[in-house]
Amino acid sequence: MMRRRGPGLVRTVARTAVVAGTASAVAGRVHHNQQEKWDAKSQEEAAAQQQAADAAAFQQQMAQQQAQQAQAAVSGATGTVDLTAQLNQLAQLKQSGVLTDEEFAAAKAKLLG
Repeated sequence: MMRRRGPGLVRTVARTAVVAGTASAVAGRVHHNQQEKWDAKSQEEAAAQQQAADAAAFQQQMAQQQAQQAQAAVSGATGTVDLTAQLNQLAQLKQSGVLTDEEFAAAKAKLLG
């Protein structure tokens, strides 16, 4: 009778296949988890960039509003100068033939209140 010294060729091949399959499954799972973490990190970075862009747009909008308010305050202080300039502009439009007498009178009445 022959004695067997080890588990045999088929058993060794089967054990190797199980180990290799398990290693492959674990490696795939680790790769999948890492990919999810990277995706989440990139989404967080994109959200942070979007928030920064929104904040910059808001600040720009506020600066424009402040500039408009300052301009309105200046034009309010120099309202007579603006009124005179507008009346002169209307007179030039009338002289050049762009406005009729009726349109000039209506625009002038509107400016003067």
